[in-house]
Amino acid sequence: MAEQSVQDKVIAIIAEQAVLEPSDVTLTSTLEDLGIDSLGLVESIFSIEEEFDISIPFNANEPTAGDFDITNVQAIITGIETLVSEQV
Repeated sequence: MAEQSVQDKVIAIIAEQAVLEPSDVTLTSTLEDLGIDSLGLVESIFSIEEEFDISIPFNANEPTAGDFDITNVQAIITGIETLVSEQV
């Protein structure tokens, strides 16, 4: 079985949080579109950090104020790919 890409893993985590099928999550979906509230966002961030063994610069009280772009699924994936590549 091929290893899942960062994109596939992130979509799976977000889909699970939104109680949707991964196929329902598009790259242009916003968390709001998917019905993910602030608590769901925090839980998604924790799951992503655990999955990729990274620390996301994220302020749960002001999610849009940080350096980590959460405007849509693609932005989240791009941010995670950057953090993962900086780990090496």
